[in-house]
Amino acid sequence: MENGHVNDPQVIRRLLSTPGRWAVVGLTNNPSRVAPSIARFLRDELSMQIIPVSLDAQNVMGEQGYARLDDIPGPIDVVDCFVNSSKVGAVIDQAISVGAKAVWMQLGVFDHEAAQRAKDAGLEVVMNTCPKIEYPFR
Repeated sequence: MENGHVNDPQVIRRLLSTPGRWAVVGLTNNPSRVAPSIARFLRDELSMQIIPVSLDAQNVMGEQGYARLDDIPGPIDVVDCFVNSSKVGAVIDQAISVGAKAVWMQLGVFDHEAAQRAKDAGLEVVMNTCPKIEYPFR
């Protein structure tokens, strides 16, 4: 709501119901982080293809890792952001640059200006929530 952004339930429903390629930024093999469990949920429960993105380009869950979105071959449907709010704007700018269809900022991740840039570029935007939280309400 703040700064005019309200998550659209229809966008959330569509993103969680349509199989696609999700670039998960901040995905590592560290089991103490939440990103691996959410990526596993997206892959195993929702049939999404997971593409790990981290600074060290770690392979995660048997999938090739990449350091940047523009290193990923082929289209990206959703860029799922597990990064600090202060860094998410740069990730969203990359998402716009590579032609992603949507950005999803995880619970606690906010950048209203970057969200507006994404909307202005034609991307769908979900902010400050988690697919696993939203899935039962789709």
